[in-house]
Amino acid sequence: MTRRARIGLVLGLAGAAGVAAALLPPMAQDPAYHRMADARALGDLPNAANVLSNLPFVLVGALGLGALGRRPGGARAFVLHPRERWPYGLFFLALALTGLGSAYYHLAPDNGRLVWDRLPLAVAVVSLLAATVVERIGARPGLAFLGPLVAAAVWSVLHWHAGEGRGQGDLRWYALVQFFPVLAIPLMLLLFPSPYTGGGALLAVAALYAAAKGFEALDAPIFAAGGIVSGHTLKHLTAAAAGSLILRMLLTRHPIPGTRDWGSAGAMSGPPQW
Repeated sequence: MTRRARIGLVLGLAGAAGVAAALLPPMAQDPAYHRMADARALGDLPNAANVLSNLPFVLVGALGLGALGRRPGGARAFVLHPRERWPYGLFFLALALTGLGSAYYHLAPDNGRLVWDRLPLAVAVVSLLAATVVERIGARPGLAFLGPLVAAAVWSVLHWHAGEGRGQGDLRWYALVQFFPVLAIPLMLLLFPSPYTGGGALLAVAALYAAAKGFEALDAPIFAAGGIVSGHTLKHLTAAAAGSLILRMLLTRHPIPGTRDWGSAGAMSGPPQW
């Protein structure tokens, strides 16, 4: 299959996902979403498990930003072209802010606070999508898409929230932002060679993220099964584990000789130039 055909498959998936979202009826936020199964307090801290389980997001995000700040070639430094740092830097920043925003939301769950949970999470997801485009397809298109993807992610949350204020909430586009990367990233992993070792780790990341969404949907049944931990708490821990796997992948991978020339948008003329 030619490179153009492979890119066409990715763009076709994006178009199909957008059309599917447009054809769905508007989806308002279910008020029951804010009634989490585990509302136990720890001293004066309400909803303690769902608040505290956000700490791993902050930790992984901070570690990722710290690693990005080290010079290439230093101890445990990223093996990245400088241009690749932009989407990953935004990803780890958004991941840390997701932990803070989600903790804030779970202190007193409502739609107003949920915005601060969803905004950074949406940015984190599309930043990882852009990072995958940079590595698998080319730096130029990946970085060109980063800004529009972030803008679309932010708009999807603000559009939903503004609609809720008018009694016309619409989660379709936020759902698209959440779930399209789960399909698009594995597709790009299958269609385009990686310039690094360990690229398959992103498949595990996508699987963990999908599992996290499953835990979220099964919040009450999981908590009822043993009364120890809820599905929503497991969602936080699983999603943070996905973030830590991304950090580990970046810290341990190495460039593969003979893959893309980072001086162009995708020519296959030699190893990355660092």
